[in-house]
Amino acid sequence: MTRSQDRKGLKRAAFAAGAALTVVAAVAGSAPGAGAAPASPAGTPKLKLVAASKAVTADRYEGNSGVYLDLGTYVTVDNAPLELKVTRKSYKDPIVAQQILRNGSKVTTKTLPAGLVKDFGGLPDFLEVSIKNAAGVEVQKSKSNFCLNNASGRLRPDAPATSHYPESCSTNPFTLGSVWGVEKGWAANTSAFDYDRPVDLAAGEYTVKVGVAKKYRDLFGIPDDRPTIALTVREISDGGEGGAGGGGGAGLTAHGAGTGGGHGASHDMAGMEGMKGMEGMAGMGGGHHYGPRGADAPTPSALSHALEARGLAHHLGDGSGHTDGSRVAPALKSATKRPTGRAGVPANVPKPDLRSLPAWDIAVTDGEDGDVAGKDYLAFSANVWNAGPAPLVVDGFRKPGADLMDSYQYFYDAKGKQVGYAPAGTMEWDPRIGHEHWHFTDFASYRLLAADQKEIVKSGKEAFCLANTDAIDYTVKNANWHPYNTDLSTACGQQNSISVREVLDVGSGDTYTQYRPGQSFDITGLPNGTYYIQVIANPANRLQETDTKNNVSLRKVVLGGTDGARTVSVPPVDLINAP
Repeated sequence: MTRSQDRKGLKRAAFAAGAALTVVAAVAGSAPGAGAAPASPAGTPKLKLVAASKAVTADRYEGNSGVYLDLGTYVTVDNAPLELKVTRKSYKDPIVAQQILRNGSKVTTKTLPAGLVKDFGGLPDFLEVSIKNAAGVEVQKSKSNFCLNNASGRLRPDAPATSHYPESCSTNPFTLGSVWGVEKGWAANTSAFDYDRPVDLAAGEYTVKVGVAKKYRDLFGIPDDRPTIALTVREISDGGEGGAGGGGGAGLTAHGAGTGGGHGASHDMAGMEGMKGMEGMAGMGGGHHYGPRGADAPTPSALSHALEARGLAHHLGDGSGHTDGSRVAPALKSATKRPTGRAGVPANVPKPDLRSLPAWDIAVTDGEDGDVAGKDYLAFSANVWNAGPAPLVVDGFRKPGADLMDSYQYFYDAKGKQVGYAPAGTMEWDPRIGHEHWHFTDFASYRLLAADQKEIVKSGKEAFCLANTDAIDYTVKNANWHPYNTDLSTACGQQNSISVREVLDVGSGDTYTQYRPGQSFDITGLPNGTYYIQVIANPANRLQETDTKNNVSLRKVVLGGTDGARTVSVPPVDLINAP
């Protein structure tokens, strides 16, 4: 799926009542009722679908094609945590999902039916939603996926104070492994609305009935409860009422204000380089540049679906008793000064393992900021990730008035003590709109190869701001399920920074999307035919790794058409059909 769809004018819906995580506590003391699930054996989670509120309000902004519904429905989990391990051995193998059952120190597994889980975005067709108008006529009927790592909160005071599970489900097509989970005594939001598919509802009153699909009720022993919610859809004009300032980024503006140093306070953001692709965030102000391809608007892969527009909710972020994955991570601090002493890497010290993924989101465009008008460009998304077992930690130090920072890679023992360092090139300031941060040079390189795999075009993109934008494999050794530098508003410094720390954590990757300046090849005048997009991690071998044999990936593309009307077709990579 490409992210080049037009999202201009996208507004953030202002949800009343049901969206707030704090409301979840209201369902904790409810009586079992007729739909209550039977007692579950020790180690088996007890699940139930509940609605945090009987009524919600969604705003439809003038000029938008619909509304985005967060109905405030949750799956509550008790008796034991709900945990799934989702993996695939390779891109030639299907995805296998296992339920992890924990009973004290005893751990058992239960394999879910083959083919049930089709990707790493969550349980498909989990929720069934029926919407009727005031006359009782069904006007919408749909199914939606459920990401267990969605926005969540505690049901009662004795539940674990924080969730140790990851905060989102990956939408990267080349993800290899995920862990999904809801803590015992917690509830996870089941509303996973999609910004590419707003619900076309006119202003008015509706009745919404929500239920869990039978295959999941049977699989997890969920009672057939179907909460009913009164939905009010309000029409909001651009200069009208509702929301923080009447729309345009209301939810995320509230988020930034609540967490300190929000999106508007810095240059741009990732989300996972991250929620990249949502142009409606242009209304957030504060020096952001969300261009035709979204620039640094965060991607769903970094952020849980239910947090993407939380309207007027004031609890945004991660804290005691709730998590929605929307935090703006505090900037990582570099060492107080340049490393001293002899540079070197001790023997047997853990190192990162950088690996490149095949390119995707491949499309022919007429260029981006800085490109030449009238030419054809082959744009693409690319990711380099860290398979561990150690994080990649790089500090940049700037001499007063210098245009470059000197970079150093650090190494740590099993206890986290720094035991070595090595020079690692430089960092440079990238002033282009859509970047505007410090880039670590020679982290990756892109080349377009001919059919004989000889270089034809080299991308001008040679420097990168490192951020943990995508969860690629959270099942590898030492994977960090809660990486800090997930957004570019803090990860890569500002123009006046004297030093910067950039980290690529174990299990995570850094995606640069096709929407970013420089993320393309000039294909004007190239003959039609077969080519390969080559992505190389650590091309100059300036970084110390455990293995450099997995640093190169290739993605086959076939160019057609004529200049000014070029086409591209992209064959699958084994079972992965992600053009």
